[in-house]
Amino acid sequence: MLKKIVFMGTPYFAVPILKSLYQNGYNISAVYTQPPQKSNRGQKINKSPIQKFSETLNIDCRIPKDLKNNEDEFNFLKNLDPDLVIVVAYGQIIPKKMLTLSKKGFINIHASLLPKWRGAAPIQRSIMNLDKETGISIMKINEKLDSGPVCFSTKLKIKEEDNTSTLSEKLSVLASDNISEIVDNIIADEVIFHQQDHNKATYAKKICKTEGKINWNNSAKKLIGLINGLSPSPGAWFNYSGERYKILRAKISEKQGDIGKVLSERMEIGCKEKAIEILEIQREGKQVQKIGEFMLGSKIKKGSNLQNE
Repeated sequence: MLKKIVFMGTPYFAVPILKSLYQNGYNISAVYTQPPQKSNRGQKINKSPIQKFSETLNIDCRIPKDLKNNEDEFNFLKNLDPDLVIVVAYGQIIPKKMLTLSKKGFINIHASLLPKWRGAAPIQRSIMNLDKETGISIMKINEKLDSGPVCFSTKLKIKEEDNTSTLSEKLSVLASDNISEIVDNIIADEVIFHQQDHNKATYAKKICKTEGKINWNNSAKKLIGLINGLSPSPGAWFNYSGERYKILRAKISEKQGDIGKVLSERMEIGCKEKAIEILEIQREGKQVQKIGEFMLGSKIKKGSNLQNE
């Protein structure tokens, strides 16, 4: 008899993992995802990537606003009697009461090497922290945030040019490549769950937009970490002459010069140590531009000082 699996996820990061399960013949009895969100101007309702994908597969997709004290969803899961629930960046806390409703428990696929970077933004924080490696951890969900025992982890090197978008894609593929074997082993009771060393835990708190403000007094290396960690969204940014500019891509330059000063026509900007060269930039309300195109019509020129704006 096919085992019944429930999948909980929301962003694109979760899609390749659900796709892998589906293509490998697992019985996905239901999918949970966050409800559709209104766009900024309220003109359009945006379904999550997981909802869109589930609908193309005709899988029952449930979009409760909240699972806490939700008797309808509790009874639905209870009656479904799933063998395993797989959670991937779902975005809601699973109530303790609900965690009892799966024969093999609830497992979470987390984008870090636990116990490092528990929490909402492990990919962004690892890049911003200039980590050399990250990975995927699969753990059993318990009441405390990302603190359950781990049955599987695998590492991935972080390249200097990786940003949150590229690293998310790599980690998602890494998880999707391994999920089938892990699910089979869990259902067959052939995995060992090891307790995390809670003394080594670090936390990846949710990204706040204000964190993206660039301080040119930092080293070029640290600023590249900030830019890559916050690219493409919400983005690292600076103000100049009353306007906001978001940097999408940059690299370290060997130039030296005054902190915050534009040192060349290629938009190299002095930092505490070395400089950064901006490769892609977005003026507020405008399209993303390559730096050559941007500099043709910009009021930011060689010699401009971006410090203390």
